Formats: sequence, C-alpha cells, structure tokens
Amino acid sequence: MGRPPILPTDKKFDLVLRVVSGELTAAEAAREAAVSEQSVSNWRRQFIEGGRNGLAGEGGRDSESASRIAELIKENATLKATIGELYIELRKYSRSLVGRVPVPRGNTHPGRRVN
Repeated sequence: MGRPPILPTDKKFDLVLRVVSGELTAAEAAREAAVSEQSVSNWRRQFIEGGRNGLAGEGGRDSESASRIAELIKENATLKATIGELYIELRKYSRSLVGRVPVPRGNTHPGRRVN
C-alpha cells in the first residue's frame, strides 16, 4: 500500500469530530477519506491528547517537547554555572599575576636576535 494522500487539517478535523461524536466509525471515515483506518485512529488519538494537554494548561505542547524544553533549561543552568566558575578562576589567576615583574632569563635582550 502506498503513502496515503495528504489531507488538509480541516478535513481531518471534520472526520475526527464525526468519529468522536459517533456519526461515523473509523472504518467509514477511512473509506471516505481514502486513507487507512490506522490513520484515522492516529488522528483521533492526537486530537484527544491535544485536547487533554490544552486543558492541562500545556498550551498544546506534547509531553515530548515539554520534556525536551525542561532538559534544555537544566542544561542551560549547568552551562551558566560552569561559565561562572571558570570566570572566577580566571579572575583569581589574573589577580595573582598583577604586580609581578617578569624575571629575565639569560643574556637575551629584547629585539636582539641570538644565533
């Protein structure tokens, strides 16, 4: 079986509403749209999950993207803490060098080449 034709969102929405309301079965909706029954069942599941997430206040985000955002926020906080620690170490190192006079080594003179 080849790839089913892509239906506009409005057509999918209309079919899913008719299935959920009991007007059509998934098989009838699949025949009407010329898609598999599995496709109609997937659309119905996505429709119900989207509604559940909307009522839960997730703004339509699915749980996978919400967990990815939480993961990125945690990683961002870790990176900021690491940068802060490195900054403190750099400041400590640069302050320890302030006031030190470089010690000359050997008989070299600046600007003079030694063969």
